[in-house]
Amino acid sequence: MKIIGIGLNKTGTTTLGACLKIWGLSHLAFSESAFDLWQRNEIPELLEMAEAFESFEDWPWPLVYRPFDEKFPGSKFILTLRSSADIWFASLCKHADRTGPTRFREAIYGYAMPHDHKDRHIQIYEDHLAAVRSYFAHRPGDLLEVCWENGDGWEELARFLGYRTPTVPFPHMNRSPTEPTGFKRWLPRGLQRARGR
Repeated sequence: MKIIGIGLNKTGTTTLGACLKIWGLSHLAFSESAFDLWQRNEIPELLEMAEAFESFEDWPWPLVYRPFDEKFPGSKFILTLRSSADIWFASLCKHADRTGPTRFREAIYGYAMPHDHKDRHIQIYEDHLAAVRSYFAHRPGDLLEVCWENGDGWEELARFLGYRTPTVPFPHMNRSPTEPTGFKRWLPRGLQRARGR
Protein backbone atom coordinates (compact mmCIF):
# COMPACT_ATOMS: atom_id res chain seq x y z
CA MET A 1 0.00 0.00 0.00
CA LYS A 2 1.30 3.42 -0.97
CA ILE A 3 0.25 6.58 0.85
CA ILE A 4 0.16 9.89 -0.98
CA GLY A 5 -0.47 13.34 0.42
CA ILE A 6 -2.44 15.33 -2.13
CA GLY A 7 -2.91 18.67 -0.39
CA LEU A 8 -1.36 21.73 -2.00
CA ASN A 9 1.72 23.28 -0.46
CA LYS A 10 1.24 25.27 2.77
CA THR A 11 -1.55 22.96 3.92
CA GLY A 12 0.57 21.00 6.40
CA THR A 13 2.27 18.66 3.97
CA THR A 14 5.58 18.73 5.86
CA THR A 15 3.77 17.70 9.03
CA LEU A 16 2.18 14.82 7.15
CA GLY A 17 5.57 13.75 5.83
CA ALA A 18 7.03 13.81 9.35
CA CYS A 19 4.20 11.56 10.55
CA LEU A 20 4.73 9.06 7.76
CA LYS A 21 8.46 8.92 8.46
CA ILE A 22 7.80 8.31 12.16
CA TRP A 23 5.93 5.19 11.04
CA GLY A 24 9.12 4.13 9.27
CA LEU A 25 7.89 4.48 5.70
CA SER A 26 10.31 5.12 2.87
CA HIS A 27 9.21 8.64 2.03
CA LEU A 28 9.64 11.03 -0.88
CA ALA A 29 8.69 14.67 -0.36
CA PHE A 30 9.49 17.53 -2.72
CA SER A 31 11.71 16.35 -5.53
CA GLU A 32 13.01 18.68 -8.20
CA SER A 33 13.66 15.79 -10.58
CA ALA A 34 10.12 14.49 -10.01
CA PHE A 35 8.73 17.98 -10.56
CA ASP A 36 10.61 18.26 -13.83
CA LEU A 37 9.13 14.97 -15.01
CA TRP A 38 5.66 16.31 -14.24
CA GLN A 39 6.38 19.59 -16.01
CA ARG A 40 7.53 17.71 -19.12
CA ASN A 41 4.39 15.54 -18.84
CA GLU A 42 6.53 12.44 -18.48
CA ILE A 43 4.02 10.83 -16.15
CA PRO A 44 4.99 7.18 -16.77
CA GLU A 45 8.57 8.01 -15.80
CA LEU A 46 7.34 9.90 -12.73
CA LEU A 47 5.29 6.91 -11.60
CA GLU A 48 8.27 4.66 -12.23
CA MET A 49 10.22 6.83 -9.78
CA ALA A 50 7.43 6.31 -7.25
CA GLU A 51 7.91 2.54 -7.36
CA ALA A 52 10.83 2.81 -4.93
CA PHE A 53 8.91 4.63 -2.17
CA GLU A 54 5.99 3.95 0.15
CA SER A 55 4.74 7.46 0.87
CA PHE A 56 4.74 10.89 -0.75
CA GLU A 57 3.81 14.55 -0.20
CA ASP A 58 4.60 18.00 -1.64
CA TRP A 59 5.20 18.72 -5.32
CA PRO A 60 4.49 17.19 -7.72
CA TRP A 61 2.42 14.49 -6.01
CA PRO A 62 -0.83 16.41 -5.43
CA LEU A 63 -0.92 17.04 -9.19
CA VAL A 64 -0.86 13.38 -10.22
CA TYR A 65 -3.29 11.63 -7.88
CA ARG A 66 -5.39 10.29 -10.77
CA PRO A 67 -2.60 8.49 -12.68
CA PHE A 68 -1.06 7.50 -9.34
CA ASP A 69 -4.34 5.85 -8.37
CA GLU A 70 -4.45 3.94 -11.66
CA LYS A 71 -0.82 2.84 -11.37
CA PHE A 72 -0.99 1.83 -7.70
CA PRO A 73 -4.46 0.48 -6.89
CA GLY A 74 -5.16 0.14 -3.19
CA SER A 75 -3.24 3.30 -2.31
CA LYS A 76 -4.42 5.65 0.42
CA PHE A 77 -4.80 9.38 -0.27
CA ILE A 78 -4.56 12.12 2.35
CA LEU A 79 -5.87 15.59 1.55
CA THR A 80 -4.34 18.17 3.87
CA LEU A 81 -6.14 21.48 4.01
CA ARG A 82 -6.25 24.69 6.01
CA SER A 83 -9.12 25.96 8.13
CA SER A 84 -9.95 28.50 5.42
CA ALA A 85 -8.78 29.49 1.96
CA ASP A 86 -7.80 32.93 3.27
CA ILE A 87 -5.52 31.39 5.90
CA TRP A 88 -3.95 29.18 3.24
CA PHE A 89 -3.30 32.18 0.99
CA ALA A 90 -1.76 34.18 3.83
CA SER A 91 0.57 31.27 4.58
CA LEU A 92 1.49 31.00 0.91
CA CYS A 93 2.38 34.69 0.84
CA LYS A 94 4.56 34.41 3.96
CA HIS A 95 6.35 31.45 2.42
CA ALA A 96 6.93 33.40 -0.79
CA ASP A 97 8.36 36.28 1.24
CA ARG A 98 10.91 33.89 2.71
CA THR A 99 11.84 32.03 -0.47
CA GLY A 100 11.43 34.67 -3.15
CA PRO A 101 10.14 33.86 -6.65
CA THR A 102 10.35 30.22 -7.70
CA ARG A 103 9.80 28.47 -10.99
CA PHE A 104 7.77 25.81 -9.19
CA ARG A 105 5.22 28.31 -7.90
CA GLU A 106 5.00 29.93 -11.31
CA ALA A 107 4.43 26.59 -13.05
CA ILE A 108 1.62 25.61 -10.69
CA TYR A 109 -0.17 28.86 -9.91
CA GLY A 110 0.81 30.97 -12.90
CA TYR A 111 2.76 33.51 -10.82
CA ALA A 112 6.14 33.36 -9.14
CA MET A 113 4.83 35.52 -6.28
CA PRO A 114 1.21 35.23 -5.11
CA HIS A 115 0.58 38.54 -3.35
CA ASP A 116 -1.26 40.45 -6.10
CA HIS A 117 -3.24 37.47 -7.34
CA LYS A 118 -5.34 36.33 -4.41
CA ASP A 119 -8.47 35.44 -6.37
CA ARG A 120 -6.50 33.30 -8.81
CA HIS A 121 -4.74 31.36 -6.07
CA ILE A 122 -7.83 30.80 -3.96
CA GLN A 123 -9.69 29.56 -7.05
CA ILE A 124 -6.92 27.02 -7.68
CA TYR A 125 -7.01 25.93 -4.04
CA GLU A 126 -10.78 25.51 -3.98
CA ASP A 127 -10.87 23.83 -7.39
CA HIS A 128 -8.30 21.32 -6.20
CA LEU A 129 -10.34 20.44 -3.12
CA ALA A 130 -13.48 20.07 -5.23
CA ALA A 131 -11.75 17.90 -7.83
CA VAL A 132 -10.28 15.56 -5.21
CA ARG A 133 -13.59 15.22 -3.40
CA SER A 134 -15.41 14.51 -6.64
CA TYR A 135 -12.86 11.90 -7.72
CA PHE A 136 -13.15 9.97 -4.45
CA ALA A 137 -16.87 10.60 -3.89
CA HIS A 138 -17.74 6.92 -4.23
CA ARG A 139 -14.59 5.66 -2.47
CA PRO A 140 -14.64 7.31 0.95
CA GLY A 141 -12.39 4.62 2.39
CA ASP A 142 -9.51 5.70 0.15
CA LEU A 143 -9.47 9.41 1.05
CA LEU A 144 -8.83 11.14 4.37
CA GLU A 145 -9.17 14.89 4.82
CA VAL A 146 -7.16 16.39 7.67
CA CYS A 147 -6.76 19.90 9.02
CA TRP A 148 -4.08 20.16 11.70
CA GLU A 149 -5.43 23.56 12.78
CA ASN A 150 -8.76 21.96 13.62
CA GLY A 151 -7.16 19.36 15.86
CA ASP A 152 -6.67 16.40 13.53
CA GLY A 153 -3.62 14.30 14.32
CA TRP A 154 -2.39 10.82 15.14
CA GLU A 155 -5.82 9.37 15.88
CA GLU A 156 -7.29 10.23 12.48
CA LEU A 157 -4.20 9.13 10.56
CA ALA A 158 -3.78 5.85 12.45
CA ARG A 159 -7.43 4.89 12.06
CA PHE A 160 -7.40 5.62 8.33
CA LEU A 161 -4.15 3.77 7.65
CA GLY A 162 -4.71 0.89 10.05
CA TYR A 163 -1.53 1.69 11.96
CA ARG A 164 -0.87 1.86 15.68
CA THR A 165 -0.90 5.34 17.15
CA PRO A 166 2.70 6.41 17.90
CA THR A 167 3.61 7.32 21.45
CA VAL A 168 5.65 10.35 20.38
CA PRO A 169 4.09 13.83 20.29
CA PHE A 170 2.40 14.87 17.08
CA PRO A 171 5.02 16.65 14.92
CA HIS A 172 3.59 20.06 14.02
CA MET A 173 6.11 21.30 11.46
CA ASN A 174 6.69 24.76 9.96
CA ARG A 175 4.38 26.54 12.37
CA SER A 176 4.53 30.28 11.82
CA PRO A 177 6.15 32.03 14.77
CA THR A 178 4.02 34.51 16.65
CA GLU A 179 6.67 37.14 15.98
CA PRO A 180 9.04 37.62 13.05
CA THR A 181 12.49 36.12 13.46
CA GLY A 182 14.69 38.44 15.48
CA PHE A 183 11.79 40.59 16.60
CA LYS A 184 12.62 40.38 20.29
CA ARG A 185 16.26 41.18 19.64
CA TRP A 186 15.36 44.56 18.15
CA LEU A 187 12.82 45.61 20.78
CA PRO A 188 13.96 48.30 23.25
CA ARG A 189 14.72 46.68 26.58
CA GLY A 190 11.97 48.59 28.35
CA LEU A 191 9.42 47.34 25.85
CA GLN A 192 10.73 43.78 26.21
CA ARG A 193 10.11 43.98 29.97
CA ALA A 194 6.64 45.41 29.37
CA ARG A 195 5.88 42.45 27.12
CA GLY A 196 7.05 40.03 29.81
CA ARG A 197 10.17 38.95 27.93
